[in-house]
Amino acid sequence: MNVLITLLQQAAAGAQGGQANQWSFWIMIAALFAVMYFFMIRPQRKQQKELEKFRSGLKKGDRIVTAGGIYGTVADIEERTVLVKVDGDVKLRVDKSSIQKDSSAN
Repeated sequence: MNVLITLLQQAAAGAQGGQANQWSFWIMIAALFAVMYFFMIRPQRKQQKELEKFRSGLKKGDRIVTAGGIYGTVADIEERTVLVKVDGDVKLRVDKSSIQKDSSAN
């Protein structure tokens, strides 16, 4: 945030100085957006695609974690829901969008 304020102050001072400073301001703003894209937006999109690929490729026996933190094994798959075997005969039906990969499973 301090960087943005400094850039804005320099732009205000540069507006009095001439046209060259104005171009450097816009170049800095474009560079700031490029950095935000490559370090924040792009990795998040990649992670979302991988998670969607995992959810669409679920099969019986896969170990999963729900968004609520419940660990289990896939027992049955339907179009929008998954039946998760939690312990013994306990099974829960959860929405596919709340499923994540169990990172502790090897």
